[in-house]
Amino acid sequence: MLEHDVLVIGAGLAGMRAAIAARAEGASVAIISKVHPVRSHSNAAQGGINAALTDRGDGWEDHAYDTVKGSDYLGDQDAIEVMCQSAGQALIDMEHFGVTFNRDDEGKLGTRAFGGQRRARTFFVGDFTGQAMLHVMFEQLIKSGVRRYEEWFVTGLIEEDGRVCGVTAIEIRTGQVFVIRSKTVIFCTGGLGRLFEPSTNALIVTGDGMALAYNAGAQLMDMEMVQYHPTTLAGSGVLISEAARGEGAYLLDKNGERFMERYAPNMMELASRDVVSRAEQTELNAGNGVNGCVYLDCRHLGKALIMEKLSQIREIGIDLAGVDMITDTIPIRPGMHYMMGGIKTDVDGQTNLPGVYAAGECACVSVHGGNRLGANSLLDTIVFGQRSGVHAAQACRDQEYIEFDVEQAARREERRIQEVIDRPQNGDRIGSVRLAMGESMNRNLAVYRDEAGMLETMHDLQGLKEKYTRVPVDNKNRVFNTDLVFALELGFMLDCAETIAVSALERKDSRGAQARTDYPNRDDENWMKHIVTVKGEEGPEISYSPVSITRWTPEERKY
Repeated sequence: MLEHDVLVIGAGLAGMRAAIAARAEGASVAIISKVHPVRSHSNAAQGGINAALTDRGDGWEDHAYDTVKGSDYLGDQDAIEVMCQSAGQALIDMEHFGVTFNRDDEGKLGTRAFGGQRRARTFFVGDFTGQAMLHVMFEQLIKSGVRRYEEWFVTGLIEEDGRVCGVTAIEIRTGQVFVIRSKTVIFCTGGLGRLFEPSTNALIVTGDGMALAYNAGAQLMDMEMVQYHPTTLAGSGVLISEAARGEGAYLLDKNGERFMERYAPNMMELASRDVVSRAEQTELNAGNGVNGCVYLDCRHLGKALIMEKLSQIREIGIDLAGVDMITDTIPIRPGMHYMMGGIKTDVDGQTNLPGVYAAGECACVSVHGGNRLGANSLLDTIVFGQRSGVHAAQACRDQEYIEFDVEQAARREERRIQEVIDRPQNGDRIGSVRLAMGESMNRNLAVYRDEAGMLETMHDLQGLKEKYTRVPVDNKNRVFNTDLVFALELGFMLDCAETIAVSALERKDSRGAQARTDYPNRDDENWMKHIVTVKGEEGPEISYSPVSITRWTPEERKY
């Protein structure tokens, strides 16, 4: 019998932080991940982690205000206060764990400027902060003694008496279906970037946790809020970190002009991401780009700074675009990057499902609202990963395992998986369905949106969901069948895509990442509220949740 007090699904920064925190509370903890933990997508977080340290003359209130403003006043201010108050200690904890943050000339922790913030409060390790933190966290995970199920794929939640009491999962190496019983489950499965093509996200980022929770009855919130990053590399969509602009890089149009002067005269290239992305797209639509791109110019920063602080993105430019940022401008454009919405939780990670928690990008505490500030994502994973781990462990103490027929649950899931494998060939391919979905989402739910385009994508998704029920799995074996994993991921992706389209169509104003050309203004009177989706018999069903406002009254947002 595989059983644990706390089962953490996903082994990125949020998942490992949750598992370590739960283990420190004395719980029996396991972490399950479809990839080895250090291959998790937290690797891709390049720029840094935000924190306001009082010895720098910075205060958490200033960080919170910048976050609230960055969210276009859709972020829940009580949750933002929790995150920003916790940031300093969370940063110090990471350093004590062993993260070697960059230091300044005085030997103190060094900072760089990041978009939408009035102070330089982003702490960093070169331009690979997430990778550095992830490897250190994995060391701490090993030290803690948490059980690891590496390269296992969770296929469903098991519910008894209205409470989640375990999961079904495939051991990818053998193809065998297992049941893991648990008292609590914490989703830390990351985002859903590969619903869009192209995306800065790794191919593994397929919305698994959001869809699993949604299909079990969890509420999803703010699903229309999809962040397009201003600087993704031409062609591949690979991220060119905001760290470059934080160090002083410029954005140029085809004439070599810094066009951000027209859109954000005070913050320029370091306005919030949604503002910069819209500015770029506006310039591209006006014919001021080259081959669908504008340019990122780092040449004036000098070779020494680039080699010290931006070496990884320099290598990306050379390898994938044939340009060296020391001597060349980099062709970039807005690209899908991050999901502000997700599984609705409170500040302790609790969802509306008893025994189910969520943290990190798959969760929506709504600290990001309509637009996430760069370098708040790593902070989100650490703060709310820890809080959910502690709360889930404490909730287990006086609770017994729920009894259910484990063998029956395994057999039922085994039959379902085998039915997917046994689908006959019909000319369709998993990849073609996935690409059609991604291109439709990128075409109609990108930087700018309108009703006609979103209705087109909803129609596309209905056809693709119907096609998905018949799409064959080419590999009929069970041993390390990645084709099967891709098929199951695609089902999760289509579920998530539908909630995004429905939510975006419902919101009839423009705020943050939701920029509708048919409703171009922010409408606080009617739309200062969250959109919540749950799974109904006919698809996503919509309700609303109020925005928590504690001390910052919504005002016009300027940079």
